[in-house]
Amino acid sequence: MTNTKGGPLEGLRVIEMGSLIAGPFCAQILGDFGAEVIKLEDPGKGDPMRQWGRSLPQGHSPWWPVIGRNKKSVTLDLRKPEGQALARRLILSADIVVENFRPGALEKWGLGYEALSSEKPELIMARVSGFGQTGPYSHRAGYALIGEAMGGLRYVMGEPDRPPARAGISIGDSLSGLHAALGVMMAMQHRNRTGQGQVVDAAIYESVLSVMENLITEYALTGYQRERSGSILPGIAPSNAYPTKSGDLVVIGANQDTLFTRLTEAMGQPELDLDPRFKGHAARGLHQGEIDALISAWTSTLETDDLLAVLEKKEVAAGLIYRAADMLQDPQFIARQSIVETPHPVFGTVKMQNAFPRLTKTPGDVRWPGPALGQHTDEVLSEVLALSPEQIGRLRADGVI
Repeated sequence: MTNTKGGPLEGLRVIEMGSLIAGPFCAQILGDFGAEVIKLEDPGKGDPMRQWGRSLPQGHSPWWPVIGRNKKSVTLDLRKPEGQALARRLILSADIVVENFRPGALEKWGLGYEALSSEKPELIMARVSGFGQTGPYSHRAGYALIGEAMGGLRYVMGEPDRPPARAGISIGDSLSGLHAALGVMMAMQHRNRTGQGQVVDAAIYESVLSVMENLITEYALTGYQRERSGSILPGIAPSNAYPTKSGDLVVIGANQDTLFTRLTEAMGQPELDLDPRFKGHAARGLHQGEIDALISAWTSTLETDDLLAVLEKKEVAAGLIYRAADMLQDPQFIARQSIVETPHPVFGTVKMQNAFPRLTKTPGDVRWPGPALGQHTDEVLSEVLALSPEQIGRLRADGVI
């Protein structure tokens, strides 16, 4: 899907500094919705995401086309004074900076927010780090797995009789990137009213903590410590994955009273809705194991398609546990273009998730996949900073770009 009208962030310039996922995911979101994202990368190496991945088809990472999409790649050695001077000029031409270095790195290079905002008060800087810009841990290295552990997610993931498990993706990075992008939009609204920029401080551990529901509140009030519970949420029933005759697992969520009534009708066992053990949300929670056993006994008698059809007819929430292959052929994904295909210079085309959320008048889109390292260096330095070809050539000869 190509957005020909321009996204809602068209006209904004973002300078992305940093690597891997957390900061770059924030900039990816901004780029998806029309911002011009100029990504600064080390000459010769670039973002490690260019090399990451379990498989490297044709020697290229399948990860980079996604996290690098809709961005312009400019090589710049930020450890050299000339590189820092160029970065400063680029930043002062921009509206937003996104960075995920360890706190203090930008200040060491003369690119801290105080120094930059003294020249451009309207500048917004999103700073993504493990522990935030303040506090006794701010200097520590922080990665997603540490934020997920200290933010409370790791402890509650997995089976109760096993050590804590890890999510199959770097969810802490993505959550901090989302929070940073949300913070940038809030800061933009403030800037629109006052003309003043500010720092968006997005810590990975706090981004994880923010989605931990009532974990802290319940413990503080009652002393209850949420534990690992496998495929269920304790006290929320029925809400689980149930086996079918075909050998699949179908996820069913019917923990609300009205949904549970419809489920018992679909099962042909309406009397369960009147059973005191299952009457009301609290009662079902107390007898979670019993109700799951009854539902499993029923679902095991039906082929997967038949089960899904019955549940859909009764308007009971249900779905299969999808893998990539399932998503690529699902009619809902296809109808909404949840997965898009874009040209790629090496792979021919690449498929990836679309831009979300959907806006009816100014939707986001995937305009191009992650670019080659330094692909836009000459273009940006000449058009944004008005450098001549001779100046660019000297910078390249000196290893600055």
